[in-house]
Amino acid sequence: MNHAERLAAFVALGHRLTALSPEEITTLAARARNQNAWFDEPSVAAAVAGIAHMLSEAPLRHWASRYPAEPTTVHQIGVVMAGNIPMVGFHDLLCVLLSGHVLLAKLSADDTVLMTWLIDEITRLEPRFAAFIQILPRLNAADAFIATGSDNTARYFEYYFGKKPHLIRRNRTSVAVLTGQETSEELAKLGPDIFQYYGLGCRNVSKLFVPTDYSFVPLLDALQTCEGVLNHHKYNNNYDYNKSILLVNRVAHFDNGFLLLRPSPALVSPISVVHYAEYASEVDLVDQLTDIAAQTQCVVSAGGRFAGSLPFGQAQSPGVDEYADRVDTMEFLAQLP
Repeated sequence: MNHAERLAAFVALGHRLTALSPEEITTLAARARNQNAWFDEPSVAAAVAGIAHMLSEAPLRHWASRYPAEPTTVHQIGVVMAGNIPMVGFHDLLCVLLSGHVLLAKLSADDTVLMTWLIDEITRLEPRFAAFIQILPRLNAADAFIATGSDNTARYFEYYFGKKPHLIRRNRTSVAVLTGQETSEELAKLGPDIFQYYGLGCRNVSKLFVPTDYSFVPLLDALQTCEGVLNHHKYNNNYDYNKSILLVNRVAHFDNGFLLLRPSPALVSPISVVHYAEYASEVDLVDQLTDIAAQTQCVVSAGGRFAGSLPFGQAQSPGVDEYADRVDTMEFLAQLP
């Protein structure tokens, strides 16, 4: 299989995902939710749409053209996949296979149903990929490694994979910058950045940066359109638990009935909670963002007006050229000897 044929297979997969019927999505989501209760139909549908967007033909071909068409040597790449949101391991699968290497995949126990389905789909569209994909419990045979996990598991990965080429990712999260000048329509667009996948992804906003004496009322009102998250029992349980903790400990916070906002220096927040910090000036804001840059996946602001940020509502729709931890996976693979 040459590069053009591999690329054509992924273009076809994009078309296949775009054409999935509502009934197919419902059936797939039901299977996924039996394994992982967080993977409900809205989450699975969003993940499918996100991958289809990633495989849009023109941007996909433009992105692929930036890298060598064929590897110098075909390697076996061991990939330890995360399972925090549906099919989050797809981008690594895409990079390994499109670059011409063999994928040795260790699937997350939380996301075997969807990833196995996705692998079945790509091999159905291009049967020759079957020789390039293995799902394994251990990755001893790999020549290089890509692993995604928490800061704690990253230390384990460094020890276990350190003698071979490796790309190891750690905890990341995303933040939003507000100025107090946003319209209600703009604030409403922040909802998916916070609530899609129930806040479980690295592209979910877990912290807000707001000007001193910011009024949260317009934001909390604008986010009312997202109150349906309470229909998920696990999110509802997290909300009730975290609200109780804040009340018992008399921690100052804002509450709109399904989201808790509290001041905190911490970057990562529990499910149903978003932290916030104030800034006194733009210089102060830039300093604070610089301090957390190594732990930040993306920054969002209204209309993307803050330098280097994405517009509200776009955090969960990464393009194919947006890498986890901002480390170029394709370049890593291209540089293997």
